Amino acid sequence: LGLYGSKYWTEHPTINLNQVNYMINLDMIGRYESSKGLAVSGTGTAPVWEPLLKSLSSEKLIIKTDSSGVGPSDHTSFYLKNIPVLHFFTGSHSDYHKPTDDADKINYQAEAGILVMIEKIIDTLNNKPVLTFTQTADGNSSDAPSFKVRLGIIPDYMFEGPGLRVDGVDEGKPAANAGMQKGDVIMQLGDTEVTD
Repeated sequence: LGLYGSKYWTEHPTINLNQVNYMINLDMIGRYESSKGLAVSGTGTAPVWEPLLKSLSSEKLIIKTDSSGVGPSDHTSFYLKNIPVLHFFTGSHSDYHKPTDDADKINYQAEAGILVMIEKIIDTLNNKPVLTFTQTADGNSSDAPSFKVRLGIIPDYMFEGPGLRVDGVDEGKPAANAGMQKGDVIMQLGDTEVTD
């Protein structure tokens, strides 16, 4: 339904938010595929993020960074409170929120690698001064993203080409009714060009 839990907590924190140096969001990190890589968002929210991630990258994990502090996950609520964030994500999949999202589909080796990298980030930052928050270009919004209108697709968040590639279609929703299928790339909706 949205970011109700994280938004509520940042509005009614159980600790002083001034004590929160940064927030790391692990949202769906179990389905790593080398063809898609690991998306790390929020790298523009503190100057330390990009060089630190670059120093910890390896051939086993292909990292794709995005500077934005706002996105469809709980880190957004912390970013809107001027807290540096990182969001780790291995991409959407057709089993999202379905009983078919079974344990045998998890890439355990890659997930362990992601967790080791995050542990190194935390260990490194434990010996550094408090991070400097940086507002990103999309940070003008005072509210978290809204999810009231749905096309009924699962976007391929890792797609780097022009347009928006569809990673899954929800039956009975507008996209399915229009004939969209997994793998389609949306280039335009009405008069609006879709660039990413």
